[in-house]
Amino acid sequence: MKTLSKDNAENVARHLAMAARLIDEDPALAHEHALAASRSAGRVGVVRETVAITAYAVGDFALALRELRTHRRITGSDDQVPLIVDSERGVGKPDRALEEGRAVDRSKLSVPVRVQLAIAMSGARLDLGETERALQELDIPEADPDRAFEWSPALFSARAAVLEELGRDAEAAEWERRAQIAADALDAAAGVADREVIVVEEIELIDDEGGVDVASGVIPTEDLGLDDIEDLGDTSTSADDADVTDADADAVSAGAVDVDEADADSDASTESSAPDEDAR
Repeated sequence: MKTLSKDNAENVARHLAMAARLIDEDPALAHEHALAASRSAGRVGVVRETVAITAYAVGDFALALRELRTHRRITGSDDQVPLIVDSERGVGKPDRALEEGRAVDRSKLSVPVRVQLAIAMSGARLDLGETERALQELDIPEADPDRAFEWSPALFSARAAVLEELGRDAEAAEWERRAQIAADALDAAAGVADREVIVVEEIELIDDEGGVDVASGVIPTEDLGLDDIEDLGDTSTSADDADVTDADADAVSAGAVDVDEADADSDASTESSAPDEDAR
C-alpha cells in the first residue's frame, strides 16, 4: 500500500481544512481546494468525499455522483447515500434517485443519515409529482413535533413544504413554526457543554445520537475533517467504479438541550443535566 509522504499529507490536510471552512461562504473556492487535494491523494476516501460534497455545492451533480460512488467503493460506507439521491435528482433522474435510496438497508444507517435520506427521497417524489407519497417518505419516528434533534429544522421544513404543496396550509404553517423554534434553540445552544441544558418549554431538544442539519441536499461539512491523514494509504479504485457495499454507521453521543418556545428569542438559562440515554 502506497503511503502519502509527510509533505503531501500536510498539503492535503491544509486543502481539506480550507474546503471545510469555505463550503458555506464560497463553495467554488472550496471546490478548488478539494480538487487540489485530490491531485495529491485522489485514492483516499475522505478526499473523494470532499470533492463530491463541494461539486454538489457548486451544482456539478454529475461529478458529485462519480465521486460519491468512488468514495463508497473505497470506504464501504453508505453515509453519503442521501447526497447520491439528491445528485441523481440534480441530473434529472428522480426515478434513479428513488432506486438508489431503496437499495440501501436503512437499519444499518445512523439516525442522521436516515433522516437526510427521508428528506431526499421526499424531494424525488415531489420531482415526479407524487405529493402524497412525498409526505409518506417523511413519516418517520424522528418527525415527532415534541422532540427535536439537530436534524429537526430541515425535517420539519421539508414536511411543511410538502403540506403546502398539498394545500394543507394551516398544517404547513405549524410545521414551519416548529422548524423555526428548533433552529432558534440550536443556535442558542451552540457551544453549550455536553452536560449542560438550556431550559425553555415546548420542545425538548436532545442530541444524544448526533445529527446533521441540512436543507434538502445534504452538505455535512463536519465530514470534511481528516483522521490521521499522514497514515492514509492509497487504496486504489477507478473513479468510474460504482460498486456498492453496505457499512454500519455509528451514532454519536452528545448532550441534551431543552427548548422553550416562549423564550426562543430571549436569553436562555443553563443548568446541569445528565445526557439523555434514549435509544432510537
